Amino acid sequence: MTDDLRLRPVGEDDLLEFFAHQLDPAANRMAAFGAPDPTDRRAFAAHWARILTDPGIVARTVTVDGEVVGHVLAFPAAGRTEVSYWIDRPRWGRGYASRSLAALLREVTRRPLFARAAVDNAASLAVLRKCGFVVRGTDRAYAPGRGHEVDEYLLELPG
Repeated sequence: MTDDLRLRPVGEDDLLEFFAHQLDPAANRMAAFGAPDPTDRRAFAAHWARILTDPGIVARTVTVDGEVVGHVLAFPAAGRTEVSYWIDRPRWGRGYASRSLAALLREVTRRPLFARAAVDNAASLAVLRKCGFVVRGTDRAYAPGRGHEVDEYLLELPG
């Protein structure tokens, strides 16, 4: 790849881009487990204020050639560390999610790590598998991006 993908700490200006990214209905449907109301600026701001002030969360902005294309996170959940990522939909299919997650995994070295993905989200499952995650189980949960419960895979990156 000739583009310059980098991770950096999330800055306040990045939040405008992240909010715009989450307004995409197709991306919300695919992600399934996003914000209950992607148009709610206050909820978005409160969510990111919690992320940016929690020392247990590693939050990184993904840039390509200096342009914000998404974010990756490692965060505590139920006594474990989970990862998640969001890449702006017009940039899907270029390997940015895989490369971003791989870069985060070089920074966050504790193992095991965990992730979740809707069972029908083939692209996200491919990203996770490419980065070494393996399916360890299934769950069913309400997915705001779809308006109903969906099956999801529980994945682990072993130690």
